[in-house]
Amino acid sequence: MKILIGILIPFIGTSLGASLVYLMKNKINNTIEKILLGFASGVMVAASVWSLLIPAIERSEELGILPWLPPSLGLVLGILSLIFIDRLTLKMNKDAKSLNDKMKKTRMLFLAVTIHNIPEGMAVGVIFAAYLAGAPGITLASAFALAIGIAIQNFPEGAIISMPLKNAGFSKNKAFFWGVISGIVEPIASGITIALTSLIVPILPYLLAYAAGAMIYVVVHELIPDAQKENNNFGPIGVALGFTIMMILDVALG
Repeated sequence: MKILIGILIPFIGTSLGASLVYLMKNKINNTIEKILLGFASGVMVAASVWSLLIPAIERSEELGILPWLPPSLGLVLGILSLIFIDRLTLKMNKDAKSLNDKMKKTRMLFLAVTIHNIPEGMAVGVIFAAYLAGAPGITLASAFALAIGIAIQNFPEGAIISMPLKNAGFSKNKAFFWGVISGIVEPIASGITIALTSLIVPILPYLLAYAAGAMIYVVVHELIPDAQKENNNFGPIGVALGFTIMMILDVALG
């Protein structure tokens, strides 16, 4: 039951973001958005180190593999995968901008966000699979913390889908529905990864590092730039809070 709740947390973040269509006329408060983006960044960076990379090193040592090799390869592959996915979604967004129909643009954005959510769901699945496999350094608390960090960064993504749909003429209920659907791939990807736990144990160090690479890419490429767009201090404050809280959880409960 706890594992099920854990893999649903990011999806809940998307759903809450989509629900803003009922509450707001335009967009989330700018200050709150910057703090949330910074907080998610801090959580995800700390989780990448303590919950993913360090356990990947320790697991490699247990398996008798060069301790630096799986984390290095996994990290690079995670970043390269996200670069590929971002190039794919960027093309979709460019195609959307060339369209005159507002509804077509929104559909392209929906597809881009949905595809982007798949590796994030895999990252959550990997850390819970590692917990189930008894990997050193990974606790249930650290797995939940990573899931919460992803949920926070999913919050604005849900709104990114639902708000334009509402503006394009969809009812609030339909706009909310499609905002929620954009995040459904995450628990599905997580569930599939966990279901394959017994098969992925031998390559777990690589997968942990892969998840770390994916998380770090999202932070560097998306969250921090968005948090710093207006050159204020709200983003860094959020980073400090998120990183510190995640570090305390990992060290104290690890």
